[in-house]
Amino acid sequence: MRDSLPPDLADPGETRPLRIAMVSVHTSPLEQPGTGDAGGMNVYVLELSRALARRGAQVEIYTRATSSAQPKVTNPEPGICVVHVAAGPYEGLDKNDLPGQLCAFAAGVLRAEAHRPEGWYDVLHTHYWLSGQVGWLAAERWDVPLVHTMHTMARVKNAALAPGDSPEPHGRVIGEEQVVAEADALVANTDEEATDLVRDYHADPARVHVVQPGVDLGVFSPLPGGTEGDPAGRDRARDELRERLALPTDRRIVLFAGRVQLLKGPDVLVRALGERVWDGRPPLLVVLGGASGRPTAVRELEALAYQEGVARHVRVRPPVPQGILADYFRAVDLVAVPSHNESFGLVAAEAQAAGTPVVAAAVGGLRTVVQDGVSGVLVPDHEPGSWALALKTLLDDDAVRERLAAGARASAARFGWDRTAEETLDVYERARKRHAAR
Repeated sequence: MRDSLPPDLADPGETRPLRIAMVSVHTSPLEQPGTGDAGGMNVYVLELSRALARRGAQVEIYTRATSSAQPKVTNPEPGICVVHVAAGPYEGLDKNDLPGQLCAFAAGVLRAEAHRPEGWYDVLHTHYWLSGQVGWLAAERWDVPLVHTMHTMARVKNAALAPGDSPEPHGRVIGEEQVVAEADALVANTDEEATDLVRDYHADPARVHVVQPGVDLGVFSPLPGGTEGDPAGRDRARDELRERLALPTDRRIVLFAGRVQLLKGPDVLVRALGERVWDGRPPLLVVLGGASGRPTAVRELEALAYQEGVARHVRVRPPVPQGILADYFRAVDLVAVPSHNESFGLVAAEAQAAGTPVVAAAVGGLRTVVQDGVSGVLVPDHEPGSWALALKTLLDDDAVRERLAAGARASAARFGWDRTAEETLDVYERARKRHAAR
């Protein structure tokens, strides 16, 4: 770690590396996903940056400082630096408070770049609408193309609200419309998201490019030694893994991994455990995640489990690093993703890469990630009865679950960060040409 920005190491006359500025205002790629505002976008920004750096690019990520102990600049690995920009108080602000800090954040970004020679960056890639607002200003100041990834969209989210959830404010919709209008290129995670951009935000179809996120296939892989021809060996390996994770070896286990909030739908799973289809013996539900949106979200979920009479069948644990998350995926029988909206569904892709079938809501990007009847099952609604039936059907049929596990591994091969990086570089080049033409 160091407290100054990296110098230009390219020798005169040599082709210098592509310099990419990324902006992720509301959440740092170095934060642990699964609590607060940290989720799949954190993984996306960091893994994409890693893959771009492996291709010789120099990536600098601007994010809001959330602690006085954070260094101004940190270098997590070669080719990547993360710049913590002071904008508002370090603590006590959530995502909804940040529009009032965008001016301060933009000033910090411009001030950092001002120490560079003119024309330092080649492209600016922003993530989420808050970052897009900052990028809109910075891209004009630096005269570079603006590439934007929405990750989630207010209009899409508001059309699929969970019961009791609050709609996104109209100010966010306006902000998203502005970013869509100004960006030289828009990156959509799926064909469905691309359609949403054109239909709901009147995006120019020529500027919308579908680039699917990836999965670290080295981290998220099936149980070692557990091949399709050796089910007994796989079962032994799974039992050993469960013992290390302090999970029972004599029960079916369903895993939910993600932020505990209404949008992600963990309450659907708790209510499903209370349905009569289980004959008094539901599976164990393990929730890996922390509170998001409301500080009391975890306590509310635990209280719901008591109300449903299934508290002894629910275990809530804090989020874990990727390596341990992969172990959880390998150790359980099913991974459940009952989200009310997902632009992609990274957890589902990672679980499938680990060889575990996924039961997911038939919404958004999950319809792309989970191949219904091949790598998992898509549930058409969020009714507890529907989810209980879908989970029980798979848990009771080892042969079907084994077939889906094989399909899950094959399905995950479609996703890799190296492919994502190559396609993103192509988007950058198209954006640079469009910007030059403008």
